[in-house]
Amino acid sequence: MTREEKVKYIDDLAADLTASNVFYLTDTAELTVETVNSLRRKCFQANISMRVVKNALLEKAMDRVEGKNFGTLKDVLKGATSIMLSESSSAPAKMIKDFRKKNPKPILKGAYVDEAIFIGDEQLSALESLKSKEELLGDIISLLQSPAQNVLSGLQNAGGSLAGMLKTLEEPPAHVKFIFATTEIRKVPVTVLSRCQRFDLRRIEPEVMIALTQRIADAEGAKISSDALALITRAAEGSARDATSLLDQAISHGAGETTAEQVRAMLGLADRSRVMDLFDMVMKGDAHGALNELSAQYADGADPMAVLKDLAEITHWISVVQITPDAADDPTLSPDQRSRGQSMAQALPMRVLTRMWQMLLKALDEVSQAPNAMMAAEMALIRLTHVADMPSPDELIRKLQSTTPPPASAMPTGVSGAAQQSHPTTGGHPNPAGAGNDGSASHGARGSGNTSVKAGPQTSGPQASAHPAAGDTAMRAVALDQALALYPSFEHVIELIRLNRDVKLLVEVETGVQLAKYQPGRIEFVPTETAPQDLAQRLGQRLQLWTGNRWAVSVVNEGGTQTIAAKRDKAENALKAEAETHPLVQAVLTEFPKAKITQIRTPDDIAEAAQAEALPEVEDEWDPFEED
Repeated sequence: MTREEKVKYIDDLAADLTASNVFYLTDTAELTVETVNSLRRKCFQANISMRVVKNALLEKAMDRVEGKNFGTLKDVLKGATSIMLSESSSAPAKMIKDFRKKNPKPILKGAYVDEAIFIGDEQLSALESLKSKEELLGDIISLLQSPAQNVLSGLQNAGGSLAGMLKTLEEPPAHVKFIFATTEIRKVPVTVLSRCQRFDLRRIEPEVMIALTQRIADAEGAKISSDALALITRAAEGSARDATSLLDQAISHGAGETTAEQVRAMLGLADRSRVMDLFDMVMKGDAHGALNELSAQYADGADPMAVLKDLAEITHWISVVQITPDAADDPTLSPDQRSRGQSMAQALPMRVLTRMWQMLLKALDEVSQAPNAMMAAEMALIRLTHVADMPSPDELIRKLQSTTPPPASAMPTGVSGAAQQSHPTTGGHPNPAGAGNDGSASHGARGSGNTSVKAGPQTSGPQASAHPAAGDTAMRAVALDQALALYPSFEHVIELIRLNRDVKLLVEVETGVQLAKYQPGRIEFVPTETAPQDLAQRLGQRLQLWTGNRWAVSVVNEGGTQTIAAKRDKAENALKAEAETHPLVQAVLTEFPKAKITQIRTPDDIAEAAQAEALPEVEDEWDPFEED
């Protein structure tokens, strides 16, 4: 370096030392060029300025800085020296410790931090935990603030985000304890729960909650009815915080004495007694009355979703009362409501209540997603009222068992749909395709007339009509079995689809159905990857339409056989596989990668085609006009 270059170098160093209150002196000797470049990148990312300096020139630069005493730092200016300038007092120390996890250097010689001097590499840990003047000033200010203000300041500085809350929880201010209370623990983020110690508190019993709210109301000098307190207690769900909050709102809404009607309007609830009336109408199958009652409650301000939730709550309560009669002693219910609930529990079977519970759960989901909640609620009530008087499966079985069966010789007549007459040439066995003698299909979907089923010799006269009206249910069951007997195998179903010319369904069944189990009226299959999702539903609908009988078509996960298309194409696929192994074919496919085998003709096929195309031989015949 020339003299002028040295002077300029010293001036630049002196300017940097004057402007910076933090700098580190390190030893980076014996590091490779690649390692030094990596260190420079780390420094740049940490907003640290690093460069190699000459000891003599750095010492002269220190002498030129006014107002700063570098003291014993001049003693460490030996060997290779690099200077790191930073605005943060701890950033260079953290960067050095992180870099030395994989490298032996840099080694700390000394550091100057806000007029404090640190000598030796052992000072690295102390420098890492050192705070700047700004950070110390912030700590002093936080000590002067209240804990609540400190928390708010921390959250505001973090933008009120979840990250700010987590940071405050991890590093809380001194003498500060956070207490979070919630009744919906599952909605609290896991990141918050992991930083807290959880205490599960017991829900307060209704009797204790009512006494608590009454005591608070008396202390406030507010008048509130017992029914209103019961509504508040039920809405609080065992939480004293929610109960006191709702009580405060109820008192502010009430003018004089707060009544149950005011609390119900505040909570958006329907009258419990009216909901029980609605429940009674649904259980009786009174669709007209139920819809009118729902409309009346909606006109009075009740939410359709809240009405259905109350119906579900009543259903649950009555079911529990059947199992545990002590559950009827609910202090949040009036004596009239308890009496009505006990009567309903005695009159309604458990299977009816469980069915209504399942339907209400589905209805609640539909109402929450429907564009018009009232319409969805009305449709739900219509479904509930129509199934209310339906007999249960065991009742149907008992009715069938108690019905007098018909005589063995009497066969049902007038069976519509797929009940076809047995083919006379098959020895009494039904036509697999349900076709008549003329080859035409006579299924229920194509005609409106009735076809009788002949399963044996028929009798007439008094013997055949001995019991014309008895055993009607059993006769229908026999007719159903006879109609489904026309389709003893799955191939008959395929033929039925083909006769009805539903090409799309035929292709989907042949290529997408891996049959697992078949019996007349019931099909179980494993769908292929290409099968439509609604194949089972459409197949059942079509079979019911064509046969006039209900078919149970279901999807299973295992046990399926090959598809009809796979079985049909098995021989062709075998020929194609054999052809692909031929050396000549392999050579062609290699030369033309996009080529495909479209048709395979065996010698038998060629001979058969040639025979069909050949003209038949004609014997010599006598021609009367031929001359002798």
